[in-house]
Amino acid sequence: MILVFGRTGQVARELHAFSGVIALGRDEVDLLNPSKCQEAIRDIKPDFVINAAAYTAVDQAEEEEEVANLINGRAPTLMANTCAGLSIPLVHISTDYVFDGNGDRPFSPECETQPINAYGRSKLMGEEGVQSSGAVFAILRTSWVVSASGKNFIKTMLDLSRERDEFRIVEDQVGGLTPACDIAEACIAIGKQLVNDPNKRGVYHLSGTPNTSWAEVAREIFRQTQKDIDVIGIPASDFPTDAKRPLNSRMDCGKTEKVFGIKRPDWRSGIKKILTELEVLHEK
Repeated sequence: MILVFGRTGQVARELHAFSGVIALGRDEVDLLNPSKCQEAIRDIKPDFVINAAAYTAVDQAEEEEEVANLINGRAPTLMANTCAGLSIPLVHISTDYVFDGNGDRPFSPECETQPINAYGRSKLMGEEGVQSSGAVFAILRTSWVVSASGKNFIKTMLDLSRERDEFRIVEDQVGGLTPACDIAEACIAIGKQLVNDPNKRGVYHLSGTPNTSWAEVAREIFRQTQKDIDVIGIPASDFPTDAKRPLNSRMDCGKTEKVFGIKRPDWRSGIKKILTELEVLHEK
């Protein structure tokens, strides 16, 4: 039995497709009351836990950092403490935003963390709590998550393309677009392996390949849907946001493949699958 915290997020929705999953949403366990997480783990006593719940409003976190810290920091810490006491492995999903985004080399799991916004700080707080808990854990950092559900870049581009034939998209932010279904599959595989081999505990990365820019992702979306739309690349400085974003979101995922046998997913194939699910592939 697998206990998943989160039910409406992109990865959480994908986890529902797996057998043996019990997914708890906000109406059952509100992470604003983190002690409820502990109660759920004690009551269910699963084989392992996946934390797919998070505060993900990056810009809003600048004004609600205490709330983000509670959900992204305190809640996973208490989950991990409880898992440690019951000898239950925990898979915790984190983010590339724990890094500062400087340079152009991929960040390895061992690289120094230095978040540049409130969201990143809250996620790092959660990571530190999990690592200090004594639990058998895997922290899986990922980036640029997309799926056929929820709010994400693919769906935004499709919605706006019904009204526009030209886009100005940031081209100097580079990283790996990652389909939620691949993250979910990785979490299940990692959790099962941790049950059998606790020595695999640690911090890991998973992001889509090849590394790309948001502008190039947009071009691929419109290429696959056969939309005649011009994408003009612009610097992130031309598109100011409340929260600063890392320019470099490249992630070294070699450790994940070496330890768990999980390879980086091809994001272009992932886009095709998502567009097919949305029934807009080759739309004219």
